[in-house]
This record gives sequence, C-alpha cells and structure tokens, in this order.
Amino acid sequence: MHPDPLEFLYNFPEVEDREIAGLVASGLAYGRVSVILKNTSRVLNKLGSSPSSFLQNTDLNMLQKELTGFKHRFTGGREMAAFLVSISSLQKENGLLGNYMAGLVNVMPYIQALDVFAGEVVFRMEKLGSSSGHLLPRPSRGSACKRLHLFMRWMVRQDEVDPGGWSMIPASELVVPVDVHMHRMGKHLGFTKRKVADARTAQEITGGFRKLCPNDPVKYDFALTRFGIQQLTDSELFKELLG
Repeated sequence: MHPDPLEFLYNFPEVEDREIAGLVASGLAYGRVSVILKNTSRVLNKLGSSPSSFLQNTDLNMLQKELTGFKHRFTGGREMAAFLVSISSLQKENGLLGNYMAGLVNVMPYIQALDVFAGEVVFRMEKLGSSSGHLLPRPSRGSACKRLHLFMRWMVRQDEVDPGGWSMIPASELVVPVDVHMHRMGKHLGFTKRKVADARTAQEITGGFRKLCPNDPVKYDFALTRFGIQQLTDSELFKELLG
C-alpha cells in the first residue's frame, strides 16, 4: 500500500471519521507523494482518533490556530480550517456525508451529484471567507477531477484495498480517477484517443473498463496506477502491459 494517501483511511474504523480523513487525504493528493503523506499526516494528527468528534467540538478560530503555518502548495491553513468546518457542518446535518451524497445520486445523474456536493462545500467555505484552496474540484469545470473520484472509490468500494463505508451508493456509478499513468493506459487499451486528461477522457476510460466489469469499473484503478505511484513505469512488467 505504501506510499498511498489511502493508507490513512485504515486508521479510522468508524465511517464518520473515515469520510473526513478521506476528504483530507484526497484533497491534498496533488504533488509529490512524500509531501502529500507528510501534510495529510500533519492535518489528521491535529484531529486525533475521531476527526468527526473533534470537529463537532471545535470552531473555525481554533482550527485556524491549530493549522497556523500549514501549507500544501496552493492550500494554506485558513483554507484547510474552513474546509474542515464546512464538511463537518454538512456531516452533522446529514449524519454522514455519504447520506447527503446518496440523496443526490438518487435524484440526479452521478456526475451532477458530485458537482452539487463539491459546490455545497465550496459555498460553505466561501461563507466562512475562504476559497476552496484547490481541495475539492468541481466536475462542471471540465477537469478529470481525479482527487474527487479517488475519494469516491475509497468510500464506495469495499475489498482488500478500498475500505468502503458508503454502501448506499453503487460501485457501478464510479468514474476512474485519471492521472497521467491511467491516461496512458487508457490510450494503450483503446478506451480513449484524447490527448488531454479531462472529464470526457475520464468518462471514456471508465466506459472501457465498464465493458469488462459493469458493476465495478473502477476496481482496476489501484493495480494499474501503482506503477506510477511507486515509480515503476520503467519496469519490464509495465512495459509488457503497454506492449
């Protein structure tokens, strides 16, 4: 598993804690892996063994003080504090963030539901006087939204890799988190010819995997992207996969 931001989720057996840890880990999952792990650990250590309980008993000012000096590329301590307060308030209103997401998925297309979810969090952050700090991308802007789809994979799927917790959302709805390595693999497999890894590319690659496994098209993601995460793209096995 190491190094992968997903490893942090294994520390939280309760779903309400895991979904918050997952949003932190996925939100910071851009840049060098070593820095991602370092900064994710720094935030989660502040939240303790139960991030949900901690956040229900703190406020924005306290969090801003706790995160003074925090910086992860485009995300500073003020943005992270506002992000945590926003997802905590949404969780409190719905019991679980997964309940809120499931309610959206039941009444609108999956991608639209993701956009509404992200938009609601960003709206709450803006009410607190903060931008999103690149923590939660919105599908409506046309990007591949790799980090958001990665979070959904972690929370919806449940097997030896993904811990799950959101059984109220079917895995068949998931979209492949597309990075440079998955984009390359998708082109090699003939799932896409697009040169840019955007939302349309992610849908095309997902469509290819969905033909192989309609009920769980994202199950291939972890195995195929390990080559990039572990810097094994020059390995003989990876070259063999790419033909």
